[in-house]
Amino acid sequence: MNFQPNILFDDDDDEILEFINYRRRPYTVRDRINHMIKWDDHDFRIRFRLSKVVVEQVLELITDNISVENQWNCAIAPIDKLLLTLRFYATGSFLITAGDFLGVSKSSACVIVRTVSTAIASLCHQFIRMPTTDEEVYTLQRCFYKIARFPRAIGAIDCTHIRIQSPGGHNAEYFQNRKGYFSLNVQTVVSPDLKIMDIVARWPGSCHDQTIFKNSNIYSQLVNGKWGNSLIVADSGYKNTSHIVTPFINPRGNIEELYNESIIRTRNPVERTYGDS
Repeated sequence: MNFQPNILFDDDDDEILEFINYRRRPYTVRDRINHMIKWDDHDFRIRFRLSKVVVEQVLELITDNISVENQWNCAIAPIDKLLLTLRFYATGSFLITAGDFLGVSKSSACVIVRTVSTAIASLCHQFIRMPTTDEEVYTLQRCFYKIARFPRAIGAIDCTHIRIQSPGGHNAEYFQNRKGYFSLNVQTVVSPDLKIMDIVARWPGSCHDQTIFKNSNIYSQLVNGKWGNSLIVADSGYKNTSHIVTPFINPRGNIEELYNESIIRTRNPVERTYGDS
């Protein structure tokens, strides 16, 4: 068999040259919208639930944890990662929708939300804490008293259900709450100015508020007198004790009605932190 390699190259010369000289189209990066500039303060807050000032403060605290070492031309800036995550929080949208907001894929949006959420969560002990000094205890009692003249209160407690996907497995039904959807039943204690001072976010949706409270650190701290004779105000879903006070279920007379009104108004901050949940 006569093999003539030159014939092969001669016959395919045009195709080979075309392949060698092929140039890809220039890779272009679409300019991302600067949302800090595009929106005024009102519209910005509607979209991200935080003011520009607060966003900048949060960004300063987490930038090192969400930045990447190799800054390619298409790298996503820390501010854009934070805004994408805040948008996801604010709307409760699907990751693919949050990704479209920034022009990234669903998988990229998932990584961004996880990274930013982890960075924010790492700050919890810096901002989420109960009073540690007598002065802080007195300040809380005084501020709560100004709401509806209810004495000795240092916090308002309640739980809210955070919807989740079914975790599957044999224990999935424990996460199904009385309304029929899967959730975590999350307990918070808040201050008069709506700051979360304590949070417990590990109980499945089927658990009762009182069960969560009885097994929380704040319960044992109250029982052990960490804050003296201070009280936590709650709704009727909790058991009334010397440390946590609730309204009368069937008030009798003006005194008990006034007492109920005072408690309801005093615990209003925790309701406001949950909004329409």
